[in-house]
Amino acid sequence: MSVVDNFIAPQCHQKIEYLFQDEHLLVINKPSGLLSLSGKNPLNKDSVHFRLAEKYSGITLVHRLDFGTSGVMVLAKHKTANAILTKQFQDKSIDKQYISILDGHLLNDKGQIELPIAKDPGNFPRLKICNQTGKVATTHYQVIERLNHPERTRVLFTPLTGRTHQLRIHSQGIGHPILGCDLYGSTKTRSLAPRLLLHASQICFNHPTSHQRITLASPSPF
Repeated sequence: MSVVDNFIAPQCHQKIEYLFQDEHLLVINKPSGLLSLSGKNPLNKDSVHFRLAEKYSGITLVHRLDFGTSGVMVLAKHKTANAILTKQFQDKSIDKQYISILDGHLLNDKGQIELPIAKDPGNFPRLKICNQTGKVATTHYQVIERLNHPERTRVLFTPLTGRTHQLRIHSQGIGHPILGCDLYGSTKTRSLAPRLLLHASQICFNHPTSHQRITLASPSPF
């Protein structure tokens, strides 16, 4: 049975900010509320790829960010660059960091979350934590600050694997969902933020031709 996605993305009026580009790649700051790739529904045509493909023929996504996630995103301008960068993701040689605000106060200043992630049949697009069928997923976190009224924690996430929805599921799994999360938060945590408070703040990779190590960052908007 085919899965039906009834999600219709609201119009995103924010522009895409360019952080770096040359003849091989383009690194952007994706706004929250913009799809990475256009959906099958024609009402979900607007996306990072749709906007940039109008300017750069043959541009491809090297990776994706969730609809509500903002921040640093890498695109390749030709097939060779895409293949080289994709292999770096597969080899886990690309380092990524995210800033987020979670519900409540985390007890420890830093730690590692290891909770396997699996599909959740009949509950698309949600995924679930499952020790029997889940794939290994590991996230390191470090507390930046603890906030009060209400109690929240600003954290720095370093995902060591790249599972879909990993940071959102892991946050929920330790009892501190990301504020503004529509899939894995509660009515309370969704109401505490106007958007998903998850921002891809930094990425570090090897340039596909010069092989120079490049680090690009985007300050958190929250």
